[in-house]
Amino acid sequence: MKDASHSRVKQVELQSMRLEDKIQHFPTSPGVYLMKDAAGDIIYIGKARSLKQRVRSYFNPSGDSRYHVKFLMAKVADIDVVLTDTEKEALLLENTLIKQHHPRYNLHLKDDKTYFSLRVDPREEFARFTVVRKRPHDDARYFGPYSSGSAAREVLRQMTRMFPLRHYPLAICMSRTRPCLYHQIGQCSAPCHNLITPAAYAALVNGAMLFLEGKGRQLVAEFKRRMSDASERMQYEEAARWRNLLHSIEVTVEKQKVVLRGGDSDVVGFYRDGTRVELALLFIRAGVLSGSRQFTVSWELDDAAVISAFLLQYYTGAVFIPDDVLLPLDIDDRGVLAGLLGELKGIRVSLIFPQRGTKRELVAMADRNAMSACRERDELQAAAASVLMELSRRLQLTRIPQVIECYDISTIQGRFSVGSCIVFASGRADRNKYRHYRIRTVEGQNDFAMLREVITRRFRGEKREKCGLPDLVIVDGGIGQLNAVQEILAELGLTGCFDLVSLAKSRVQRDASDLAVKKSDERVFLPGRKNPVVLRQNSKPLLLLAAIRDEAHRFAIGYHRKLRGKEGVASGIEAVPGVGPKRRTALLKHFGSLRRMKEAAVEEILAVPGMSLVTAAAVYRGLHDEKG
Repeated sequence: MKDASHSRVKQVELQSMRLEDKIQHFPTSPGVYLMKDAAGDIIYIGKARSLKQRVRSYFNPSGDSRYHVKFLMAKVADIDVVLTDTEKEALLLENTLIKQHHPRYNLHLKDDKTYFSLRVDPREEFARFTVVRKRPHDDARYFGPYSSGSAAREVLRQMTRMFPLRHYPLAICMSRTRPCLYHQIGQCSAPCHNLITPAAYAALVNGAMLFLEGKGRQLVAEFKRRMSDASERMQYEEAARWRNLLHSIEVTVEKQKVVLRGGDSDVVGFYRDGTRVELALLFIRAGVLSGSRQFTVSWELDDAAVISAFLLQYYTGAVFIPDDVLLPLDIDDRGVLAGLLGELKGIRVSLIFPQRGTKRELVAMADRNAMSACRERDELQAAAASVLMELSRRLQLTRIPQVIECYDISTIQGRFSVGSCIVFASGRADRNKYRHYRIRTVEGQNDFAMLREVITRRFRGEKREKCGLPDLVIVDGGIGQLNAVQEILAELGLTGCFDLVSLAKSRVQRDASDLAVKKSDERVFLPGRKNPVVLRQNSKPLLLLAAIRDEAHRFAIGYHRKLRGKEGVASGIEAVPGVGPKRRTALLKHFGSLRRMKEAAVEEILAVPGMSLVTAAAVYRGLHDEKG
């Protein structure tokens, strides 16, 4: 054994020597290096101004002595290099290769699908704002990012209360015989019915853009001028409209606090706890702090490298690039990154490592946000672990349920029947693992048979291997549903592989002699036990179970309604001669609903791609039950 151990050490040393000899022949030009393990898998990708100097520093005993670097180098068996003409090209190539290979020790930000922005194209006739995920390089204006779609829509709702812009596509607005409900409540100026001039509407759009840019004080001054001009022209109704807008905007502007003079800036905050790094990004627009985002990443190497990797991945995505980015640490490639971001933005971008003053205080505030987010996440995880442990104890489970799956069936008289599976990991929803099931084999109203189909499809061989097994399965229902699922799992050979419970909803207890409405307790049924377990109402374990059950119900209902809606719209036009699947899809995409399609004139139907005049007329007659 001793000789074998000595032999292995010798082999590693010889391998290291061969690698160092290879490095001696590396060029001194810019490029990208790819570190591989013994299996040939890429585990780290880096860039360098001088490939030879940078890679050799990893092996220099007097050079990089950080523990994480030594840990990485112990796994490196080979290194390949790719030459580039400039350091900027190396930066771009590094980013591309990281996204392509996903190395173990590089930074991986989540997909930018979670970024939401407000979009408006001022060139559009009677422009309107919409919530979008992506920021393509077009001539439209984008505002944000916002932390979620609901946050972006809330900003849009607040804005439309101040600026009465149209809410629907122009074709739909023009097809109406009278202004919509939003006009009646003062949240739309009804440009589709010529109740506002194009110039006045454009002024509202410009005002909304100033408001979203945080230039509230400039907006107040502009609206005061317009109110005075209208008053001098004795157009008192127009003056009153500007006055009302001015009042609502002034209330908002009073709450804003200027934190930085100048243009738009992002402030990067940093906090590290072992291999976990928390990054906070504060958005300052027109000097006003307008929002923030947090990112948690796993990182094995040094602090400056994670800042550099974060900036490259974040700002080369479809996000807004500010004039200045304030950094918590200095980075080697600050100038190259600033040049690259400037090219993407179209104007000069500065990466600043402030040493003192207001900007340094903002960076310190961002650092505190990062530290607070990290500690808050730890506290939430500890609280979730405590609830799961208590749930396991109260229900006498065989394990702590780190992964929980819940199943629900949604149907109306056996039509459009669907099943849902939602997943909670460590007490939190894991939406990437949610699944829908369209019921295929059951006709009519038979919830037990539908549940059998869903459970069988989820836990049959190939699905079981691909998705793994949960720690706990929850079924929406009572003792009947529990016994049915238990029987199915026994047939699949999964008895005892995970815990199983069913959760029955509370029901209203009717008593004519009692004026107060009473509800029964939520009941948890366990296998092999006739009487249910009644957890203390409003206890954390019960609230968690109820939240999981309600989420499964919501997810199933949503899919069920979607199928009903598609079927309802499609059935209204499927019998029209000359309308096949392609034209039907085009009509649904253009109008969105059967009601809007029925409101459309023949000319509007003709505007749908792929429609001829004869077919458009046939669709119109079919929708209105008219004979040709």
